[in-house]
Amino acid sequence: MTERAYAKINLTLDVVGKRADGYHDIKTVMQTVSLYDIINIERSENIVITTNKHFIPTDRRNLVYKACESFFGSVGIKGGAKIELIKRIPVSAGLAGGSSDAAATLRALNRIYKTRLSDDCLCEIGASFGADIPFCIGGGTALCEGIGDIITVLPSLPKMNVVISSGGEGMSTPAMYAEIDSRTSLRNIDTDGMVSAIAARDIAGIVSRLGNVFEDICTERRPFVGKIKSIMLANGAFGAQMSGSGPSVFGIFPDKETAVSCTHMLKKSGYFAFYCTTI
Repeated sequence: MTERAYAKINLTLDVVGKRADGYHDIKTVMQTVSLYDIINIERSENIVITTNKHFIPTDRRNLVYKACESFFGSVGIKGGAKIELIKRIPVSAGLAGGSSDAAATLRALNRIYKTRLSDDCLCEIGASFGADIPFCIGGGTALCEGIGDIITVLPSLPKMNVVISSGGEGMSTPAMYAEIDSRTSLRNIDTDGMVSAIAARDIAGIVSRLGNVFEDICTERRPFVGKIKSIMLANGAFGAQMSGSGPSVFGIFPDKETAVSCTHMLKKSGYFAFYCTTI
């Protein structure tokens, strides 16, 4: 069985509090895009993972492996899976590639083993080892709160042309949250306004409310974030911003031709770049 694991971008991302357990409460609008990894999976006696990227672990450090263990433990059956993971989404880039791989694995195992678990049950399994996994189970457009596990499905976005680009080394998510805790002044993020703009299918309103509380911090440490954003805006993007805790940047463009042209420009400038759409 083959399953696609789609990347996500954050149209808004705000940190609204720190919890007693040390985790942070967030408020974010997430959106699935058409950039994806591929999961090829079949039944096996043991959990065996192979991948096309040599630097990706294939043991319990990989969320796909954790998804298998959590699934079999939850359904109470003794089983395994042979999984080929074909990575296309940049790693540690704020695009939920690992979480989406785990979500796709849970969906596939549910079908292969005919366990008939609901999406809510799969989300509960996924939330036990990854905050973005519940969103990635269903994808689409959603307001995510709590640690990302409280999900309100929103109306689907109009199809938008998106370019995603990254320039190098990722950021430590715990370090980014620690920096948030140390700052007394942070960028104002209008997530409620974004939700209203999506409901009204107001593309201008959506673009004007793009916001990520981590962007300023990441740009200080990864200057290429600002450079990529500038290239996108100079080459026809309606708006551009960083996704997740970085360092990937996405831009929203008026048409495919302009987006593809900017993709080529970014590649010529030495950056990774991908054209995709919202889905």
